[in-house]
Amino acid sequence: MIKPYNHAQATFAIAKASFRSILRSPSAVVFSLLFPMIFILVFGFIGGRTPTIKIAFDKHSDTINPIFKSLQNSKLVKIVSVDKDIQRAFNKGQIGALINISPVSQHTPKYVVNVTYSNIAPTEATLFRIIFNQITASYTSNTVSSSLVQVHEHTTIVREYKSIDFILPGQLGFALLSSGVFGTAFAFLNLRVSLVIKRFFATPVRKSSIILGEGISRIVFALLGAIIIIAIGRFCLGYTLINGWTTLGNMLVLSIIALIVFMGFGFVVSGIAKNEHAVPPFANIITLPQFLLSGTFFSIDNFPSWLQPISRALPLTHLNDALRQVAFEGVGLCDVWQSILILVIWGVFAYTIAIKVFKWE
Repeated sequence: MIKPYNHAQATFAIAKASFRSILRSPSAVVFSLLFPMIFILVFGFIGGRTPTIKIAFDKHSDTINPIFKSLQNSKLVKIVSVDKDIQRAFNKGQIGALINISPVSQHTPKYVVNVTYSNIAPTEATLFRIIFNQITASYTSNTVSSSLVQVHEHTTIVREYKSIDFILPGQLGFALLSSGVFGTAFAFLNLRVSLVIKRFFATPVRKSSIILGEGISRIVFALLGAIIIIAIGRFCLGYTLINGWTTLGNMLVLSIIALIVFMGFGFVVSGIAKNEHAVPPFANIITLPQFLLSGTFFSIDNFPSWLQPISRALPLTHLNDALRQVAFEGVGLCDVWQSILILVIWGVFAYTIAIKVFKWE
């Protein structure tokens, strides 16, 4: 009696062979592991932060006063709108000071100013203190009373937001995007050019088994790389995993979702490219803008205002943001559902195009 063909066994056999070929590919190791590790180590050991003097006013603060107007007109100070998540930015040291101005009627001083600094933004606090003292001095120097403004300063102790907490998620996204686009494009193009897929068609192997096998191998390889990157960041550079194993699990789930989406772009490239030489130009069109504009190396808040909407529309931006929120703030996957939804939408878009352009032979 002839046994029915075991498609599951064929799928895992393809996955096993594909995984071995990935490990033997220097480009896969370089783009998925070596490059991200180099950037992590460089930025992690440098540990520097670019000081930006951003401030925010408490929602109960008086804003109809000369102090507020002077800060608003200062070229060295940027007032962050209250409609943003001020507390989150303050806890990360992205805001130099939280300010509340209260007018005092029929008493001196005329204004009481409460300024709150965080312990993780000492540079921003020092710079703002100098600017603020100059502004308040201009009001007291021309008045009889030297107590026109009374300032109360406080420093809040919050959890330290280190450079590695920003850099590592960006480099992990960098690795996933490289593996998904370049890895998938080269793998399927080589299978097609070398006629391996054509030989598969002479067997009972389904097309879905070929795709699943390749996909499983790439996901396993990417997860191993992600675990190595996170482990080195955690134990060597003090990367924050706020909820331990739960945080790690959520980061890996996000990595799987993102890799599946990025593989869709890889299928598009492999369908368009006619040979191996054509893969890098097409792949770079997809990956390079995201490397530069998705907050991989620097916060997109530093970009010009006209460029920020473009940056926020890219899938890698939402992956990076979700990874940072999960790792440092301890939020769950349900709390980053918007980022996941945008990734899924990009995935639907990528696979819709891939279905139209993908070639088996």
